[in-house]
Amino acid sequence: MLTLDEKIARAETRIFKAVFPNTTNHYDTLFGGATLHMMDEVAFITATRFSRLKMVTVSSDKVDFTHPIPGGTLVELIGNVVRVGNTSLQVRVELFVEQMYSEERTKAVTGLFTFVAIDNDKRPVRILPEAVSAE
Repeated sequence: MLTLDEKIARAETRIFKAVFPNTTNHYDTLFGGATLHMMDEVAFITATRFSRLKMVTVSSDKVDFTHPIPGGTLVELIGNVVRVGNTSLQVRVELFVEQMYSEERTKAVTGLFTFVAIDNDKRPVRILPEAVSAE
């Protein structure tokens, strides 16, 4: 059986995407909504990889857009579990923007996403066995 720290480490999720014109606005930067979509997807994958249960997003908190994401760049999204409760967990997603033809890399967005594990009847279920619980 894995320890909590081992489960958290194994659940880390990294995804790269290219910023194409169909995802940019009139400033030629990535739409905020497209950014949130990508971040929620990475957070969901991270939560599911950690729990191996059905997970639903219940909130996104403190999403900070600190750097524009120009069209024609690459983005890396990194999801990490940062808190585990009885039926919920929280995932931090960081988005880094990279220039395609240089080594330049900048953290552009950070956000926290909270998920709840549910059963087939959409009722919350325990994420960890009681012996391993983080709370």
